[in-house]
Amino acid sequence: MGVVNDPDLKLLIVLFLVVILAVAAWIFRDDIFAPVEEPVVALPQPAVEETPPRKEPVHPIASPEMSMTAESELVPLPPLDDSDAYFLLALVDLFGSGVEPLLVNEALVDKFVTTVDNLSRSRVAEKIRPVGRLQGTFLVDAGDSARTYVLSPENYSRYSPLVNMASSADLDALVVTYRRFYPLFQESYERLGYPDAYFNDRVVEVIDHLLATPDPVGPIRLVRPHVLYEFADAELEALSSGQKLLLRMGPENSSVARQVLRDFRLRIATPSG
Repeated sequence: MGVVNDPDLKLLIVLFLVVILAVAAWIFRDDIFAPVEEPVVALPQPAVEETPPRKEPVHPIASPEMSMTAESELVPLPPLDDSDAYFLLALVDLFGSGVEPLLVNEALVDKFVTTVDNLSRSRVAEKIRPVGRLQGTFLVDAGDSARTYVLSPENYSRYSPLVNMASSADLDALVVTYRRFYPLFQESYERLGYPDAYFNDRVVEVIDHLLATPDPVGPIRLVRPHVLYEFADAELEALSSGQKLLLRMGPENSSVARQVLRDFRLRIATPSG
C-alpha cells in the first residue's frame, strides 16, 4: 500500500497544512485583512452664542473711592431697595432740612432715575416723581378771548424753593454725592430696562436736551381743551415734559436752573474732542 493512501497520514498532512496556513495568516494578517475604516459621522456642534461686549460709556463717571486717601473710608452703600433713608440723609446734608418735606418717602432712587429718563419725553407721570406736589395752585390770567388764558407770573414763585436749593448747594459736594450713589443709580437704570446702557450718559443727554429749551417772547398763552391747560402755541405744546417745566417756572428761575445744569454737566461729562 502507498504512503499517500494511508488515511492517517493524509489527516496528519492536512492538519499540518492548516497549521502552516493559520500561522501565515497571523503573520501577514495586516496585509491580507486590511482594516476597513468606518466613515466618521460629523455630529453638528452646538452653536456658541457669543455675548457682544458691553459698549463703553460715553461719559464715564469716576467713583469717589478713586480720590479717597488711605485714611478715608466710605460706608458701604445699602441695597437699592433699602436706600431711601440713606439717600434722604445725603440730600438733607446737601440742600438742608427744607428739602425733606418736598420729597416722597419711598423708592427715592428709582423715582429720581425714572424721572430723569422721562424728562425728554412728553410726560412724567406724577407717581414716579421724587418730588411731591408743589405748594399753591396753578394760576392763569384771562386771555384775549373766553377760550384763551395766559400763564400767570404768580406761578413762578411755586418753583423758587427748589431752584434756590439747587443754586445755593455746594456743587462740588453735589457731584461727590452723585458719584457716591452712582452704583445705585446705575442699578436702578438697568432695572428700568437699560441693561447695556449707562445712566450718566443719559443724564448728560437729558441736560443737553433741557438746555435747548426755547425762550418764548412775551406772555405764554394757554388753552384748555379738556381738564388740563395746554400751550396755545403748537411748537411749545410739542416740547418735552422737562422743557415745559422750565417754561412754567418762569424766565428767572429757568435761567438759574439752566446755569446749575451747565455747571453740573461740566463736572460729570467727558470733554469732547
